Amino acid sequence: MASALPGREVGLVRELARQVAAIAASPQNAAIQKRWRDTNALRTPDRHPVWCRPVGAWGEILPDEALDCEHPWLRGLERTFRRTLIKHDIGDDSPVDPWLPVPAVFECEPANRWGLEVRRHQPGVPGGAWLYDPPLKTEADFDRLRLPRFTLDRARTEEALERAGELLGDILPARRTCGPLLSATLCTAAAELRGLTPLLLDMADRPDLVHRLMAHLRDGVLAAMDVAEASGLLTPNNTGPMTCSDPLAPDPPDGRITFRHLWCMTNSQEFDAVSPAMWEEFLLAYQKPILERFGLCGYGCCEDLTSKVDGVLAIPNLRIFVSSAWTDLDRVVDRAGTARVIMWRQKASDVVFTDSLATIRRDLEEGMRRLAGLHVQIVLRELQTLAGHPDRLHAWTAMAKEEAARRG
Repeated sequence: MASALPGREVGLVRELARQVAAIAASPQNAAIQKRWRDTNALRTPDRHPVWCRPVGAWGEILPDEALDCEHPWLRGLERTFRRTLIKHDIGDDSPVDPWLPVPAVFECEPANRWGLEVRRHQPGVPGGAWLYDPPLKTEADFDRLRLPRFTLDRARTEEALERAGELLGDILPARRTCGPLLSATLCTAAAELRGLTPLLLDMADRPDLVHRLMAHLRDGVLAAMDVAEASGLLTPNNTGPMTCSDPLAPDPPDGRITFRHLWCMTNSQEFDAVSPAMWEEFLLAYQKPILERFGLCGYGCCEDLTSKVDGVLAIPNLRIFVSSAWTDLDRVVDRAGTARVIMWRQKASDVVFTDSLATIRRDLEEGMRRLAGLHVQIVLRELQTLAGHPDRLHAWTAMAKEEAARRG
């Protein structure tokens, strides 16, 4: 099969894979993995882990025109490997696995998941904001909702595994992976289906519709979890950034992994402006039956959880509290203490738009002073641009690592 691929591109991808494999086998990578494992086990690491996620800024760091491969599959591998090498050069604590993940393939019926087409009004300018175009416009539309049915496509799964093994098996062994088929972040799907403004208004005007929608989404996620477990292909997800950890449960005697072996990271971003009582009634109550099936979970993203700290901490298997730049860090420190890991999220705009590195260092120093003696991850995510500062991630990472070591 590999012989049918462009020879020059195959050689390029294999060389990049060798460089990634060398990083994965390095003592530095082993130290990074241990750093995350110690932190997430509430042990004392050599220093707090530091991690950044460029997201939209990848278009500036590694634009499409910088890629060499034309074959779609090889181009995707090239992009993945080059990003790993770039992150290694940035120097943050990005764990690198010594294998190539190959996700199991599941078919979904209906193809649009919930029986309705989700659309968006797209912006007319590059980088502009889109608007919801929800399909649930009337109460009658709710009757059109369907529960997704997932079916494992064993043939395509094995074909993908064989293809990856043939290309890179001697460098990065292909490893079949399988995780949740649907997200526990129910509010994202709810906003896509109903629209964010109607969803918020419904909580006051038509709470029955919100309960109906959230129950439908919850049931769909739980049913999808049953399918994933029944496939026998579920794999632990405790090797990547943020959730790199010790095994969450003992190896099962029959070898069949359950969600007790997995992390769940979820949030309530679309419910940012909702009161704690309404958040618990209309979202958290529907997330909890999902979360309780996982080994450990983390909660939060970019939303302000200041008024919801106690509700989040009441999640029985919560290990990571995600404290965004809008959440009162002092309240999180006071309530979470050493019983949880605090993922301290940086404000991306403050990092990339300032022309003064001194302000970044000052913010890091102040935050780490308040977090001294606690279990902490220092995370910079959701970057959409580097704002003309191509070396900013290198500089931020170096300063964050210095503060992490000094205050750890």
